[in-house]
Amino acid sequence: MTQEQSMKELVEFVARALVDDIGRIEVTEISGSQTTIIELKVAKEDIGKVIGRQGRTADAIRTILSCAAAKLNKRYNLQIIDE
Repeated sequence: MTQEQSMKELVEFVARALVDDIGRIEVTEISGSQTTIIELKVAKEDIGKVIGRQGRTADAIRTILSCAAAKLNKRYNLQIIDE
């Protein structure tokens, strides 16, 4: 398993714990020169659960992702998208 796969799996693991329709979770990765973007797609009904009140849940997921990325000396950005 590569480090990028583990980051994708980390985001997917957290998303599975939050949403109702786990079958519609999609995590894709877009590698850039300095930053890697991880896109999290969830069902429209579950978007509020992933974002949370005033974006607190999304901020928490981003914090976990950036802490894990710091260990690898890389930068990751999370984008949450509804289907």
